[in-house]
Parts: sequence; C-alpha cells; structure tokens
Amino acid sequence: MARYLVTGATGFIGGEVARQLRTAGHQVVTIARDPARAESLVRLGIEVHRGDISDPATLEAPMAGADGLFHVAAWYEIGARDRSMAWRINVEGTRNVLEAMHAARVPKGVYTSTLAVFGDTHGKLVDEGYFHGGPWLSEYDRTKWAAHYEVAVPMMKQGLPLVIVQPGLVYGPGDHSELHEAFVRYLGRRLPAVPKGCEYCWGHVEDIARAHVLAMERGRAGESYIVAGPRHSLIEAFAIAERVTGIPAPKLHPAPAVMRALARVMGILERVVPLPPSYTYEGLIVGAGVTYLGDNAKARRELGYAPRSLEEGLRPTLEHEMRLRGMTSERPIS
Repeated sequence: MARYLVTGATGFIGGEVARQLRTAGHQVVTIARDPARAESLVRLGIEVHRGDISDPATLEAPMAGADGLFHVAAWYEIGARDRSMAWRINVEGTRNVLEAMHAARVPKGVYTSTLAVFGDTHGKLVDEGYFHGGPWLSEYDRTKWAAHYEVAVPMMKQGLPLVIVQPGLVYGPGDHSELHEAFVRYLGRRLPAVPKGCEYCWGHVEDIARAHVLAMERGRAGESYIVAGPRHSLIEAFAIAERVTGIPAPKLHPAPAVMRALARVMGILERVVPLPPSYTYEGLIVGAGVTYLGDNAKARRELGYAPRSLEEGLRPTLEHEMRLRGMTSERPIS
C-alpha cells in the first residue's frame, strides 16, 4: 500500500479524501497547526505532523517518503471582512507545497483547484480548455485563479508530475459553508428567498473525494479534470429539498438585477457596520444570477468518474441535518 500526504485533512473535502485512502488501506500523513485538534484523524490511524502550508520548513518531514500528494488545503470564505490570509494560503501556500513536492521527488500529486477559476460562465457548460482572466466575484475566485494559472500550471509545464482536479459546488454531511447555513435556515423555516438564475454543478463530497483518488490512480500528469457533479439551479435544489423533507421551499426568487442593487447598498453599509458574510457585497453578488458550470465528460471518460444525482446526494445530507436537530420528515405518506 502507498503512503500519501494529504493537506487540508482537517477540512471538508480533505477529510473525506483522507478517510477514503485509509479505508483502502493506505498510509496517510497530514499536517495541522494544532495536532491536538486532529484527534479524529489520529483515531483513524492518520499520522498528524505539526505544520502549516505557509511555513515551508514544516513540509519537509511529512513529505519525505510520500508516494503521492493530495494538496486540498485552501482558504474559502465568501463575504469575510478579513481576507488577509487568502493569498498567503491559496497562492503562496500552494507554491510552498508544490515546491516541497518537487524537492522531495514525490512521484505524483493531485491539486484541488475549482470551477471558480472560470468565473461566471454565463450559463455555458465549459470544459477544461476554457479560460477567464477576470474580473472576479470574490477573493476566493481571484486567489484560486492565481494558484491554478500562476503556480500549478507553470510547474506542470516544467515537469512536475501533477494532476489538477476542479470540483464545482460541494455539499454533504460535515459541510460548514454558506450553502450549509442556507439549508439549515431552510430546515428552520428561516430562509425567505432563493435568488433566480444561480446555477452550479453539484458534487457530493464522497464523489468529489473519490474523484481525487481516481485522479491519483488514473489521471495523466499535466492534465486538468473537471470533477463537478450534475447541473442544477438553486431553485431546483430547494425544490428537491422540499420533496425530501416536506418543508416548503422558499417562494421568493429575487432577480439578478435586484440582487446586484442590494449588493451595492450593502457594500456601502459594510464599510461602517459589520455584516454577516451572506449579507456583504461579496456574499450577495455571488448570488446575483451567477453560474459556475463545468462539463465533467473528460473525467468520466478518462477517470471513470460517476457522480450521483443531486437527489441521491441531497436526500441523505438533509436527513443527516434533520437528525442532528431532532426533526422528522414532513413528507405526506403516499
């Protein structure tokens, strides 16, 4: 069995990648700023080193002897007031990890990029050859673009045996993103509206992690693979949620122009008053009819990637959230 270093194993996607590797019998190594907070990983038999991707010296020991690298760690905060860590983690951290991989002569690596490097695709389902050079809707989009095109791609062209995977919107148990918070508000009947025009490619976290493993096993070094799931609008997703839970989906669907106008107002207000992330300019503008859409045909063809439908993934996800809150389904008995 192989020895793999997984960065970001204390996070959502990285944690699932690490679990799948351990289930398959591989040796897994990771780093954490505070190893005492990674006890759940230790219980799985994962080797946890004290480290930080922004500190290159802490990468040498865990990288030594690795048969493969999964670089999943990233800064992801939409609408955050403090964005000072975005460049340091997403760009410089990626550079540190990939340079350490090169120095340690790790045979193969998988880097987690995102569909967000393509920006708003304006309703088009794009493939790996698509390119967007800005402007950016969020600091996350901007810094992940820089990490992808200014760090990872040039190093691949110089011979680094790296594969890039690009997930879309990732969901599932254990998520702590704004999407998760929206579903929590929905379950509590506190979500008044879902914006019109927003579309994403929805990938269950288990499928996205599996795509990472497939990229390590079958992906061609120097190639990128869109590993997004099926395409659905936010309105469609909450319609599915209603079928799963019996809880009515939000009936208000503000148009993109309304969301953009509201974003401009909140952009002025946030300069003087702290706002929740979803009510900041950035938090609202990414919901103003924006589409992040990518075609996973290449990953299906070359990796054998087969993501589940949104209903197949959303049903257990929402049922999990309901169990945590002592809720039962309100679906009528058929």
